[in-house]
Amino acid sequence: MRRLTSMREALADPEMFGTVLPGPSWAAWRVVLIASQGEALTDAEREIFRELTGGRDREPDKPCKEIVAVCGRRAGKTRAMAAAAAYFARCIDYTDDFAPGQRGRVPVMAAAKDTAKECLNYILGVFQESPACREYLEGDPIADTIRLTNRIDIQVMTASFKTTRGPTPVAAVADEIAFWSVDGANPDTEVLRALRPGLGTLGGPLFVLSSPYARRGALWDLYRKNYGAGGNPRVLVIQAPTQAMHKSETVLAEEEEAYRDDPVAAAAEWGARFRTDSEAFVFIETVQACVPKGVREVRPVHGTHYAAFVDVSGGGADSHAMAIAHVDGDLVVLDAVREVRGSPDAVTAEFAALCKTYRIHRITGDRYGAAWVRDRFAAHGVTYEPSEKSKSDLYRELLPILNSARCRLLDVPKLEAQLTSLERRTTRGTGRDIIDHPQIKGAHDDVANAVAGVCVTIGVQSDYDPSMWARLAG
Repeated sequence: MRRLTSMREALADPEMFGTVLPGPSWAAWRVVLIASQGEALTDAEREIFRELTGGRDREPDKPCKEIVAVCGRRAGKTRAMAAAAAYFARCIDYTDDFAPGQRGRVPVMAAAKDTAKECLNYILGVFQESPACREYLEGDPIADTIRLTNRIDIQVMTASFKTTRGPTPVAAVADEIAFWSVDGANPDTEVLRALRPGLGTLGGPLFVLSSPYARRGALWDLYRKNYGAGGNPRVLVIQAPTQAMHKSETVLAEEEEAYRDDPVAAAAEWGARFRTDSEAFVFIETVQACVPKGVREVRPVHGTHYAAFVDVSGGGADSHAMAIAHVDGDLVVLDAVREVRGSPDAVTAEFAALCKTYRIHRITGDRYGAAWVRDRFAAHGVTYEPSEKSKSDLYRELLPILNSARCRLLDVPKLEAQLTSLERRTTRGTGRDIIDHPQIKGAHDDVANAVAGVCVTIGVQSDYDPSMWARLAG
């Protein structure tokens, strides 16, 4: 790869990116992008750099392989990263690196494609408004891709380790990574792990940008290891509140209102501080130690007593979930998990049929809508009893079972994802600890709640009367 111009020159040139991050209000972002490419800073710029990086005295002496921006909301992250992506798509010649007919790409990844599309629109605007870039556009953009005449495609995609495999990436953008889905089989760490080998082919950079959330996940891990003077010099991590990166009176008024409404949330969203009121509930290694690989369901065995727990949907995007388990000695064994969306009548019929397969005629569930849930299950010959324990209580009692490996779960990706994304939060006012899914869009814990319910319920019963299962089986 051969640079056609430096980052500093490209950002200053009005024919190139000079109008993208102009003037004093965007000075901090220009410092970050210039320093990230191993280009020398002025003394004044170096002072800004030191403040943003938590005390790094000097800029890197060579281009960074990863650039991580932990910044407040409305800090201009997407606009700045659009300029960076455009630079690597337009200002570097990859001719000698590509085989005949090969194309490279700049993947722009986000939790949802419409979110990534915003960044793509910024990049498209850069190319359309820049005289030196406009001629590189190869026709009109198609769906989620901008094609360039220099054999580079800029493509938006949802965050998935599967979609990272494809044409060689020359650079990549991970947008708002702290809010990537925690309710599926594509956690942020897995996506980045799949993306990095491809970037290593040409030495392209990874740009990770996000407002912070809880102290876990890929963003926190990169920050924890590399922020400050002791960090990896090839991994540039900055942390800054909104106004430090993009000064705006309009944004300032919105920020001040947010601090009045909810100081804790505003400190994360606008002040770029990781939340200390939300901590991880259980480590992924702890959950994985309880999961036999490849076992997704266990068939019923004659003479074994089974129990079931149901988490019914409250509507919206929530699912109905049910888990079935039994006790084998001092081990709680999870046998089946179901997650279904649909009408209560259809779901209860399906769940009741599965219960009968395991000879279950009495189930436990959460207290939501207990009366109508009880009636629907009763119509299918299954007795429904609301749990005496709250969801937080169930999770709290599940933790020692997981920590001591006294349960055998199932190899269900969504179950692992939901359990490991659970948070322990301290509520304001009461000071009570609650355990629940993250307070971000797309987060759910229906499956985790059902599994916690059945493991705790059947485990408590077993501890209370060790001989009851033999009597019931007989």
